[in-house]
Amino acid sequence: MNFWKDKRLLITGGAGFLGRHLVRKLISEHGVLEENIRVPDERTGDLRVWENCRKAVEGIDLVIHLAAKVGGIGFNQKHPGELFYDNAIMGIQLMEAARQERVKKYVAIGTICAYPKFTPVPFKEEDLWNGYPEETNAPYGLAKKMLLVQSQSYRAQYGFNSIFLLPVNLYGPGDNFNPESSHVIPALIKKFVDAKGSGDKEVTVWGTGEGSREFFYVEDAARAIIMASEKYDSPEPVNLGVGKEIKIKDLALLIKDITGFKGNIVWDISKPDGQPRRRLDTQRVEREFGFKAEMSFEEGLRRTVEWYEATMRKP
Repeated sequence: MNFWKDKRLLITGGAGFLGRHLVRKLISEHGVLEENIRVPDERTGDLRVWENCRKAVEGIDLVIHLAAKVGGIGFNQKHPGELFYDNAIMGIQLMEAARQERVKKYVAIGTICAYPKFTPVPFKEEDLWNGYPEETNAPYGLAKKMLLVQSQSYRAQYGFNSIFLLPVNLYGPGDNFNPESSHVIPALIKKFVDAKGSGDKEVTVWGTGEGSREFFYVEDAARAIIMASEKYDSPEPVNLGVGKEIKIKDLALLIKDITGFKGNIVWDISKPDGQPRRRLDTQRVEREFGFKAEMSFEEGLRRTVEWYEATMRKP
């Protein structure tokens, strides 16, 4: 509680999926006053504009940079240039503005997409530079990875206290269910729930189903970021996740079961699988600031399905 007392925070992306959970947790569990949290709005929130970055950090003690342009494999294939430019320029300008403003701490949120395509499993932070990212998400992953370079070089030259966190794929209530830009869990939930409601006999899923992913419940992710903000002050990147993986075919079967869809799954093998496997080594996060994920995967999925059915599903 003492760490957060009277701190003035900038949370970019604070109105987004992870940001809403993070802001709510800071206010309800850590005593942060709502008026001490600055979340850039639509008018001032375009961080590709230098002046917006400069104004956003004025009088701020701690920055948590969540804002990103992000999507699933299809979105990445359609918008590689935007994903690289927008994410790189937002992050680079904001960190430079924070440095000039002498912000006391900067928490940069990276992405698991920064890891090389064939990283040995589980992914260790030491392997981050041992190859090129998977092609469909490389522009996004590399743009975010540059913020690690910036973070470490600013610490070395200016003594700027910036840390870099690598959360794995997030999911949970409030996720993005837009089929044009959603990730795999909300995309599958929408497909199965909507197909059940429409009486469809089959659902088509991209790829072979043989790729695997690790998934991180959004409330756990918010708690991990808060703990890192309080306790971690080192230059090395830190994985945030659960340390468990599931094949996409097993994920699809699980979501099918939870949603109650009775039809068939058809695999569109003309579509890419993306990175072959993803599972994090979480030893560093446990060692450095004692974080462990709490939400079981099946319970997290059930809560996400229930939220979609109650909030997003049209009658």
